[in-house]
Amino acid sequence: MNMGKGGFQFAAAHLIPGLMVDFEKNYLSRYTPCDNMNKDELSEALAICHVEFIIIHPYREGNGRLGRLLVTVMALQARMPALEFAVLENEKDRYIGAIHAGHSGDYASMTQIFSEILDFSLQQASVND
Repeated sequence: MNMGKGGFQFAAAHLIPGLMVDFEKNYLSRYTPCDNMNKDELSEALAICHVEFIIIHPYREGNGRLGRLLVTVMALQARMPALEFAVLENEKDRYIGAIHAGHSGDYASMTQIFSEILDFSLQQASVND
């Protein structure tokens, strides 16, 4: 069964297995592990992997949670703190717009979002130390 949300169609169900293989080959193998990345490189890697995973939308439910878990693991590989997504609480339209832009190959908006998430996460980690 094909799925969509808010007028945006996700990948056709029959294409998902191949798209997940491509995701691993073209994105995960390229950007992980993230252990030698600076913040700008990491922000871009997180943005690209997150957008590409969300666009595939391989599961009926939990894609956002799994996408956030994936990028958190990537950040931890880069010796960053666990990601705090609270900065997105009132930014849903901006986030959705960044996903749509990423679908067209423009990851700049999502890269900026992940830069802000990294800054906030680092700030929260230093407050909690």
